[in-house]
Amino acid sequence: MLHLGSFGPVIARSSPIEAFRAGLGAFIGLALAGAFILAPTVDLELGLYLVAPFGASSVLLFAVPNSPLAQPWSAIIGNVVAALIAVAVCLIIQDPMLRIAVSVGLALTAIILCRALHPPAGAVAMTVAMSPDAVQELGFMFALMPIGIGTVVLVLIAMAYGRLTGRHYPFRQFDDPNSHGTQDPEPTERLGLSETELTDILDRYKQSFNLGVEDLARLIGAAELQAASHRTGPTAAADIMSHGLITVAPDTPLTEIADLFRRHRFTALPVVDDTGSFLGVIFQIHLIDRAREDSLRLNRSFGTAMKRLLDRQRETPMRAADIMNASGPRAATTTPLSALLAQMADGAIDAVPVLDGDSIVGIVTRTDLISALARKSLD
Repeated sequence: MLHLGSFGPVIARSSPIEAFRAGLGAFIGLALAGAFILAPTVDLELGLYLVAPFGASSVLLFAVPNSPLAQPWSAIIGNVVAALIAVAVCLIIQDPMLRIAVSVGLALTAIILCRALHPPAGAVAMTVAMSPDAVQELGFMFALMPIGIGTVVLVLIAMAYGRLTGRHYPFRQFDDPNSHGTQDPEPTERLGLSETELTDILDRYKQSFNLGVEDLARLIGAAELQAASHRTGPTAAADIMSHGLITVAPDTPLTEIADLFRRHRFTALPVVDDTGSFLGVIFQIHLIDRAREDSLRLNRSFGTAMKRLLDRQRETPMRAADIMNASGPRAATTTPLSALLAQMADGAIDAVPVLDGDSIVGIVTRTDLISALARKSLD
């Protein structure tokens, strides 16, 4: 029996910011693509050269850029192959209904065989089959302009837009270097499973069109991490955090901060104001990054840039507020160990500040976390 709940939404709730990001991307993509395509052919109608399937491609490229169906090969090859097949069918079959059905059916078969499944390609084939006059005028050039060039423009805009808005498009492949630039998989993706094994899982459950190998690796890694967190028990941040804090003020010179790092062998220093309210945190890597940026900007060696950064005699010394991270993850005293594990599993941060209201009461370092997990393993 069919359950009425099957007709309800099955897509997870998304934030208004993400919805706006996708909508703005589609607007920019289609506006720029339209301007580029129409520029050399202003005498042709907008409806022909900014074809309707581009709207469907925009949904994939800007709303679900990590989908296998949205990747550049799928989008470009899928749309172009579909257009080529539909043009050929138009030149052979005169009956409109039969022409449309054959075009879409053959196009779907071809793009699957080309490993270029892209849902808007079906609409491309249908659009071409419904435009016999344009086919007679342009022939197979229709597959190049507007379809091919238009799709390439959309893909390039999606790549630039993704980078500007913090999204990764095209989605990185399973064997791409990790965020540290090495060939090791990300820590959460070290599953002991090869790319072939992951591909076999996708094929076995008929999910190849819905997930990429990289997606599956990330999901399995996240699931394993979540399952491991269930075995950590009720341990909270307050149970494992370091209480004896060394803090700095926002106007503390970087020379003093460097001295504190060297003296205490810390990797992170919290920044607080006069009332003890937490403002941000400084990691050792922040000093290195800032010196590297200065060396490139001023065309100096790294050593010279670092020396200048820590120069006590500098006219306007660099201070804590200039390099601190104010938007990183933070925890409460009741935050479970499982949540802290997830926050530090990817290696992006070395410590998580623990707050009580606006005041910092402790910090959980990577060492604290490892010690807690080691004790748990002995229980």
